[in-house]
Amino acid sequence: MQRTADAVLVGAGVMGASVAFHLARAGVRQVLVLEKTGIAAGGTGKSAAFIRMHYTNEPEARMAIASFPTYQHWADAVGGDCGFTRTGFVMTVQPEDADALRRNVAMLQRLGAKTELLTAAELKAAVPALATEDLLLAAYEPESGYADPVATTRAFLDRAQALGARLEVGAEVLALRVGAGRIAGVETTRGPVDAPTVILLTGPWTPRLLRTAGADLAITPHRAQIAAFARPPALAAGHPTFIDGAVGSYFRPTRDQLTLVGVGLWDGKGSADPDAYDRANDPEFLPFARRKLARRLPVMDNAPYVRGHAGIYDMSPDTRAILDEVPGVRGLFVAAGFSGTGFKKAPAVGACLSELILEGRARTVDLRPFRWSRYAENDPIRGQYEYRLPADFGHKI
Repeated sequence: MQRTADAVLVGAGVMGASVAFHLARAGVRQVLVLEKTGIAAGGTGKSAAFIRMHYTNEPEARMAIASFPTYQHWADAVGGDCGFTRTGFVMTVQPEDADALRRNVAMLQRLGAKTELLTAAELKAAVPALATEDLLLAAYEPESGYADPVATTRAFLDRAQALGARLEVGAEVLALRVGAGRIAGVETTRGPVDAPTVILLTGPWTPRLLRTAGADLAITPHRAQIAAFARPPALAAGHPTFIDGAVGSYFRPTRDQLTLVGVGLWDGKGSADPDAYDRANDPEFLPFARRKLARRLPVMDNAPYVRGHAGIYDMSPDTRAILDEVPGVRGLFVAAGFSGTGFKKAPAVGACLSELILEGRARTVDLRPFRWSRYAENDPIRGQYEYRLPADFGHKI
């Protein structure tokens, strides 16, 4: 028998879970989430899960700022536990970008972010273990930190299901079904599903599915890594969550006395095929990441490696997300190209896509900067005062 749904969501990562929650809360009766592998089995489960608001461009800053209260007040906003841990967040830049940092912090304050500037001496006084001799200024968000990406996803899905949504794990979507310029449903390993609305929340798998609907999106996969090192007794109390733009790394504490560290777009040699890549750390990555970390936290210089993994980023041309209805296919929506910085924005992404689908426009945050057509229009998302990050970091902030 042919199955039907009001909305089919492809992918049970944090974005799919957030959209399911928001659609179900808005009263959509038949929300069906299809997932081929498992909850948070893709990029979400490998995320460093930073919760911060610092960006150099307004569209992403607005998305992160709109999401922040949900993480802060998760039990009331969603239910369950997302594992939010307040550590404070620090953004460093090279001295020549101190003026850009000042301007960006002013922009973020205007948008409502709780953030401030610290001198190198003030940062050192707050966290004595830090090396700050290479810094002039840093940005500091006292209420920011990190969350648990799997717990966040499960909490969104649990609440969505309590509101009537359905989740099918082990149901791989093979193709999109299109007729007369609009979406008709999906073909899956468990048979077809008819639906007037389909939302792709499939990270690096997105271009493959879009091609079955005759659409092309310039997203490329990139293998990225995180390693966890044991903290010495001197850091037993932890440390802030960091994007160390001056050095070219990012790191945060964990609840089990480790520090997670990444270095952006590490140029590993392994395949970036999301279905066939090495999920372990490259041996060469570990000393490189440790050296980066120790430049800011010298006590970590000989920290033992405990665990780590590799995952796949879905990189867009400007490293910013595409959040839009697919041109030429009514009822088909996409959220992709987050380029490794999506987790913190998930609550607002879910709210915005739900509004776009049900009302024709997003109210929570203006989605027009994230439109599909911006590359053809030569209008990528850029910050007015972007930082000159080390070449081996790769990301924009």
